[in-house]
Amino acid sequence: MAKENTNRVDGQVHAGAIVQAHTIGQLHVHPAAPPAVPWQLPPGLGHFADRTGEQAQVLAAAADGAETGGPLLVALSGMGGIGKTALGFQLARELRGRGRCPDGILHLDLDDLRREGAVEVADALGKLAHDLAPAVPLPPGYADRRRHYWAATQDKHLVLVLDNARSGAEVLPLLPASASAVVIVTSHGRLHDLDGTRSVELPLGPLTGEDATGLLHATVADPRLAADPDATAELARRCAGLPAALQVAGRWVRKHRHRELRRLIDELTAELHREGVPMVEAVWDAAYASLTPGAARLYRLLPHHPGPVITVQAAAALLGTGPAPAEDALDELEQAGLLHPRPDGLHQHDLLRGHALRRATGDPEDTAAVRRRLVRWYRRQAARADLLAAGPRLTVARPAAEEPALAEVPDIPLADPHQAMHWLEGEHLALYGCVRIAHEDGLDADAVALCEPLWTHFLDHQHYADAIDAFGRGAASADRADDPLAVVRMRCQLARPLWEQRRYQEAAEHLRIAVARARLLGDTPDERKLRASAVEFRGKLASVQGDWAAAVPDFEAAREEHLAIDNPYGVMLQTYLLGRAAVALGQPDRAIALLTEAHTTATALRRDRMSARTAYELATALRGAGRHAEAAPLYRHALTSARARRSTTDQLRVLDTLTTFHEELGDPDTAEACRTEATRLRGGA
Repeated sequence: MAKENTNRVDGQVHAGAIVQAHTIGQLHVHPAAPPAVPWQLPPGLGHFADRTGEQAQVLAAAADGAETGGPLLVALSGMGGIGKTALGFQLARELRGRGRCPDGILHLDLDDLRREGAVEVADALGKLAHDLAPAVPLPPGYADRRRHYWAATQDKHLVLVLDNARSGAEVLPLLPASASAVVIVTSHGRLHDLDGTRSVELPLGPLTGEDATGLLHATVADPRLAADPDATAELARRCAGLPAALQVAGRWVRKHRHRELRRLIDELTAELHREGVPMVEAVWDAAYASLTPGAARLYRLLPHHPGPVITVQAAAALLGTGPAPAEDALDELEQAGLLHPRPDGLHQHDLLRGHALRRATGDPEDTAAVRRRLVRWYRRQAARADLLAAGPRLTVARPAAEEPALAEVPDIPLADPHQAMHWLEGEHLALYGCVRIAHEDGLDADAVALCEPLWTHFLDHQHYADAIDAFGRGAASADRADDPLAVVRMRCQLARPLWEQRRYQEAAEHLRIAVARARLLGDTPDERKLRASAVEFRGKLASVQGDWAAAVPDFEAAREEHLAIDNPYGVMLQTYLLGRAAVALGQPDRAIALLTEAHTTATALRRDRMSARTAYELATALRGAGRHAEAAPLYRHALTSARARRSTTDQLRVLDTLTTFHEELGDPDTAEACRTEATRLRGGA
């Protein structure tokens, strides 16, 4: 039997303060370390091209120190490869060095969140708010997330670097609610719809003359450059003044230390005339030609990876090798300037991604096999993470075929549920991208299999645009494969993010299909569980719209199905939902009876999360019946469990309730302690 009333401090650093409840009437609040300040900057460049005039203009504007209005907006525009992002990060470092951003530096590449040309702004707001306060739960909708973000950034001295904006409409909702903040935006062209903001506009042109040759000198520090300044200037001209090309050229020169610089320039010229390629393309071709076969192969395969950054293990999956060759290839590509670091890992610039695709033209490599290998490696890792994070549960995906090429590819080291969830969040863009690849390539079982762990991830990280896209593709793959179990599961998964975005009619239609298909399933325990699940989801949709009376028959039907197959957990869950419905319908005696049964079963099954949730709902029902003395230890149990599980959402729900509970009891001191702790958990003062 699980211990219901244990209370511990587990040595973990929690957001805000730790509340230790000896009795419900005495709360001990111990201040904890403040949350870490985000510093999302890649390593500094030892060879940054000065752009001293632009830097001075921004630093002067930031020094004005306006105390009203919106943040200072720095708009850097120019063609790809011109060095906008590098300048943005350099400005952020300068501002940090001058003490202008003690509350942190955030970075967001809007292209990471772009789907079919549009950015899901609600997801962008959620990402920024989460980075500022990871423990604070996010509201679901755009309007609520925007208010949440304003509250999180109020009066903050921070820098936000926003990459790859296409319009002011993508930027304006992401501006912090602080005149002390600085927002650095990069875009290809001028953002004409940013009028009314306090801004500095800096269109960036190619580096010329001494700036361009200076970047070459700083990149390679080679005496041949000084010995032949004319050849150095010619090489800079070949790079069209693009920092992205100049850095590649400098590293290419460094690699061929024993050749005369003029000979290297002649090789570029011959390539230019022979192939008729643009000058910059010739520079990249020369760098590519200098790669070892393993690094060159990885370079050609990298555009198939759907995430913004690449890890050693994912590179090994692309190559179908062990970790050592992948690590060597990544190191070589970074040294050649064909990959560059950003805050979350190694990234391939869009210009270089295009070049890599062109180098892959006519490649005998079977791209379908590469994409399948990558999808199945991510499927394997996601399933492992899901098992750790959610425990054993019914899964419906058909088994994956053996993939011999993955035999040497290492798994991600995952030791505990927290690490598993961290991996799912860190790789969520690649995982959602793999669902798209799987659906496009007809790998229907893989698309469904990836959606199942993404459901576990979605419950804690509501990236709505990605979830709706992925679960929609999962549903389409299930339909195409005519897999009845997957059709039911995918439609149910898709319904939840839809109803959380208040798209109730769409959710209802998917659940109509799910319930109809579930009725055609057989009588195995798994099929009956899935049938009960579809009916339960339909009941939940009714409940979130406030129609508890309509929800009750569905919860009762699902409960009967679980009783028939002797599934105690399913019975407990439906009993809990029926108890909540009874509370909402003003049936206190029925609610107390149902929730007592659910809590007893959840505790006996050692389901800590549900034991805590049933305790909370039972306490609320008892409180509504005036039985405060019985409610108190149940609230205490719910709070203790939420703290042990590090569930900020559950802690806040219990603390908010305890605030009013103690006010009702005439205990203002304890009520204030609960209110203070909830404020700290939310990131307040």
